[in-house]
Formats: sequence, C-alpha cells, structure tokens
Amino acid sequence: MERPRSVHHHIIPYFCLVSSSMLFWCTFFLVLLFTTTTHALVKLPENTTVPAVIVFGDSIVDAGNNDDMITEARCDYAPYGIDFDGGVATGRFSNGKVPGDIVAEELGIKPSIPAYRDPNLKPEDLLTGVTFASGGAGYVPLTTKLAGGIPLPQQLKYFEQYIAKLKAMVGEERTQFIIKNSLFVVICGSNDIANDFFALPPVQLHYTVASFTALMADNARSFAQTLYGYGARRILVFGAPPIGCVPSQRTVAGGPTRDCVARFNDASKLFNSKLSANIDALSTTLQDPTIIYIDIYSPLLDLILSPQQYGFKVGDKGCCGTGLIEVTALCNNYTAAVCPIRSDYVFWDSFHPTEKAYRIIVAKLFDKYFDRFF
Repeated sequence: MERPRSVHHHIIPYFCLVSSSMLFWCTFFLVLLFTTTTHALVKLPENTTVPAVIVFGDSIVDAGNNDDMITEARCDYAPYGIDFDGGVATGRFSNGKVPGDIVAEELGIKPSIPAYRDPNLKPEDLLTGVTFASGGAGYVPLTTKLAGGIPLPQQLKYFEQYIAKLKAMVGEERTQFIIKNSLFVVICGSNDIANDFFALPPVQLHYTVASFTALMADNARSFAQTLYGYGARRILVFGAPPIGCVPSQRTVAGGPTRDCVARFNDASKLFNSKLSANIDALSTTLQDPTIIYIDIYSPLLDLILSPQQYGFKVGDKGCCGTGLIEVTALCNNYTAAVCPIRSDYVFWDSFHPTEKAYRIIVAKLFDKYFDRFF
C-alpha cells in the first residue's frame, strides 16, 4: 500500500541545506518521497527490502544511455516513446516502458528506471536504481563495437562511478546495504546472435555456433561473478529470446512466407542452455541461490505464436511502418506511420516488443521466479 506523504515537497530541499550532518536523514526522506509515486503490485516477503533495481545490458533495457552518442543504436526521437510519460522519446526502444521500468513499478520502488547517463538524472534517482544498458551491446566485444554502443566493461566502470556517488551521499554502510539488497537485472545476447554471428560471415569462419555461444555464456558468467564481487547478491541473468521469430529476422531470413528462422532460434536455445548451466554452476560455487538464470525465450515465443490468447492481433510484424524491417532510424515520424492501436501488437518495431508485451512477460516471470528472487 502507498504510504501517506507527511512531508511537503517544498520542505525537503530546505531541510537538506540546514546541516551537512543531516545528510543521511535528508536522503532518507527524499527516498521516501520518491518511492511513494507508485503502488507495489507484488507483495514482498516479510522483512525483505529491495531498495533499488540496477540494470545492465542492451536495447531491451536501455533508457537513453546512447542518446548523445554517434550510433544508429539510439531512438531519442518520435515515434519512440509515444506512450511513455508525456509521449517523450527518452531513448527507450519501445512505445512505452521497458522491462527495467516495469520491474521497479511492480516492486513499488518507482515508476521507471532512468538512464545513468541522462544529463537530467537526479541524485535521489541513484538511491532507487538506474540502468547502465546500451543499445547494441553484446557479450562479445565485437558486437558492441559494431553497433557503437557502450560495452559491458564500460557499463561496469559507470557502475563503479555510481557506487562512489552513493558513498558520497549516504556513506559506506548504507551503500553496501543498497548494493546487497537491490535487484540486479542483466539482459544481453540478442545482438551477438542476430547482428554479429549470423550477420558477419567472417565471424563464422572463426567460430561455430557451439563455440560462439560458449564464448557468450562464459562472458555472461564472468559478468555476473564481477557483479557479485561488487557486493550484489540478487542477480538475474536473462537468456536470449527466440531471435528467429523477431519480425526483422523473419523478413531477412525467413523466406517468402516470413517463417521463424530455425537456425537463429537454435542458436538462442544453445546459448540459453549453456548460460543456464554456467549460472547454476556459479550459484553453486558461490553458495548463493539468488544468482538466477531467467528464461525469456519461452514466454516471448508463446506471445508470438499465440498472440490472440493474450489479447494481441499481430505477432509477426511491428507496429511501426510496415512492421517488416523498421527499427531505430527507419522507425521515424517522416517515413513510418504508426499503428493506431499499439496494444494489438506484440512488437513495437521490427526488433523490440511493445510495453504491453513486456508487461505480460514480466508478470509471467514474477509468477515463475518470485520465490527464488527472495
């Protein structure tokens, strides 16, 4: 239940300036105010605290970290964000909210997770979570380099900056508490499969599908272990989606009838099996059951193959333009009309789902994994 606000907004900034010795309590009240802007939709176990949601990965959970970069992997222009707060194109690769936002909302933390590199980021945002994710990122360094995004090692460097800022705000002890109890979300891998391995024949000369997906899974495990080393204890590592059923991949490799591309899906499944084994092994080694592999493949495939079951009308095309190929720069107000009813579509553009689809998937994941999260 939403807590009543007993402190007026205009009092807080003044209180913060009264004395530096009151910094901790000032921060506490800011967090209290900030976290009362949304209702918790799931009930946490008794005595369980989740102060923040902290996100790493690719465009699925980017909220604008690429906005000032020279890259095609950005979407800080209409019609992206048409259904976001105020219809603003923030750099989220969807018509509205993305998974990180929805997870934070479900937990009652705040309505959305801002990009760490957002120039308008407020100090109190750090206390309740940010996303370091970048459109185009992958587990294989070449993947991110091709897209011009922010590689995972750099995302970790930003995370180090984040920790330093937290310590300056609330001190060492509170910072450790936030990191230990926050929910860490890692979503990556789609670009490695779709935009690296299958898009670049030279890569296939050096790797087989088996060796490439093994490289991805090993790097994913190392990334999770690094987060653990920083003090993270609730780490959710998502597998790859059924990339062969994404509209753009069906268009370029699915033949005249735009079928799901079996070899792409097979690569996703192979990566997922290796990633699951790696994360389970890491969890066992560290004796921490809350480092968890999350299956995203199955729930998204279900939406794509049985859209009507979830209230959708279209599962094989995006809402933007023809829905066959438009993504990022091709999805714009000048060349691509937008479907009037976004809730009819599983996909927003030819690569990224709609907010409605994300909400359904997140709800499924909470149902399946909630007890393991905490």
